[in-house]
Amino acid sequence: MEADWTNSLKEKLDQHYAWPALYTFKFIVPKGKETEVTSLFPNHVATEKTSKNGNYTSITLQMMMPSSESVIDVYVVTYTIEGIIAL
Repeated sequence: MEADWTNSLKEKLDQHYAWPALYTFKFIVPKGKETEVTSLFPNHVATEKTSKNGNYTSITLQMMMPSSESVIDVYVVTYTIEGIIAL
């Protein structure tokens, strides 16, 4: 990830959240990649919704995050999954 992107995200997160805060992560993954995302967060309940044609799945997780740096760390870890899109 680019430093400019992470710095910009950190700044925006810090403007809109008072840490610690409940943060909602939303990811879209190709069919068959759902377990790769949910296995990264075994202590959290994920909500999954399959796309109209069944090619993609949206995954939503709500997690209590201690800081903006922790949120960015989650994005860094999930970006190792091929085809993932973070919203």
